[in-house]
Amino acid sequence: MFMDKKRGSFSNKMGFVLAAAGSAVGLGNLWRFPYLAAKYGGGIFLLVYLILAVTLGFTLMITEIAIGRKTGLSAVGAFKALDKRFKFVGYLACIVPFVITPYYCVIGGWVIKYFVTFLTGDVAAAAGDEYFNGFISQAGSPVFWFALYVIITAVVVIFGVEKGIEKGKPYYDATFNRTDYRRFRLLYHTPRRYGGCEILSAS
Repeated sequence: MFMDKKRGSFSNKMGFVLAAAGSAVGLGNLWRFPYLAAKYGGGIFLLVYLILAVTLGFTLMITEIAIGRKTGLSAVGAFKALDKRFKFVGYLACIVPFVITPYYCVIGGWVIKYFVTFLTGDVAAAAGDEYFNGFISQAGSPVFWFALYVIITAVVVIFGVEKGIEKGKPYYDATFNRTDYRRFRLLYHTPRRYGGCEILSAS
């Protein structure tokens, strides 16, 4: 039996599903996916993307979940418990977050900034490239939104799974359908705007 002490866990399936989806989807699917789909052929790119997500992505996610449930240990301890030769994989799993966290915090700050902008009704201005260029060229504004994202993330992590992640479940449920709708709108409109439909027709 690998588990020797009680650890934080999810109290319901929806909290786990949303956390798993958030860790698997990533910000790149929201802000880079429509652009890449338009650039690399629209439907063909989407087909390859779905195949890789269902095969490689889903398999790795299920494997990671199974190892975690079996051992109940940290990343390093889990792989060491399976086989000492795979201990380095656990260290890699710990190093990767340190590499991508600065990148995620910057993009996360941009997302909050645009979210607030759209809530205040300044939609037309925010849709233009000039708005973004003006925003990132400012001295203090990007740093403020970056810091706000870091603080929000830190609060959620400090309170743990049940008091942190799952406390936001009502808000997740309320916004999940809206986010899904906006994602499909991005997927539909971006190729049309940047010539993806013409590329697909030509191919």
